[in-house]
Amino acid sequence: MVDPHPLPPMAQFGLRLGRLIERRGADKEPARLSKAMTRLGPSYVKFGQFLATRPDIVGFPAARDLEALQDSMEPFAQAEAEKAVAGALGRPVSEVFLEFGPSVAAASIAQVHRARLATPEGERAVAVKIVRPGIRARFARDLQAMRFAAKIAESLSPEARRLRMREVVETLARSVSIEMDLRLEA
Repeated sequence: MVDPHPLPPMAQFGLRLGRLIERRGADKEPARLSKAMTRLGPSYVKFGQFLATRPDIVGFPAARDLEALQDSMEPFAQAEAEKAVAGALGRPVSEVFLEFGPSVAAASIAQVHRARLATPEGERAVAVKIVRPGIRARFARDLQAMRFAAKIAESLSPEARRLRMREVVETLARSVSIEMDLRLEA
């Protein structure tokens, strides 16, 4: 057995992914790949969502399995959400909103809360979308690992070069960058 701790980050990732996917009975559980991506975290969930749209790269059975990642994720804690909003607005949530409800939708990058504002015209219901805490740094780190893996795969395999894995990762990086810019949804 290999001890993953002295290995470089990319090798640790490969070892963890392999252990998650290739266990006894893996062929009896069709949702194995989507579960592995979920356990690896939001960056890999997003990557899996992207791959679900590319059966030409992963094959139809894997794409069908990865479609499960389109469903919602567990929300992060209400206290974390309120802390993020307070930090962005420069004052406590209670000073900005009459009401700030729990998450009504959560995905790999952000979650949405219902809230109520007081306006000169009266109360107004709003949706507040909050990027997951730490997700930008996590995505940057994980994308670096994905870029490294794609580069190595393309240097070692004609099949990987044909699939243009580095382009796939760069497309994901652009998509995630756009999705994290919540100003585009305002």
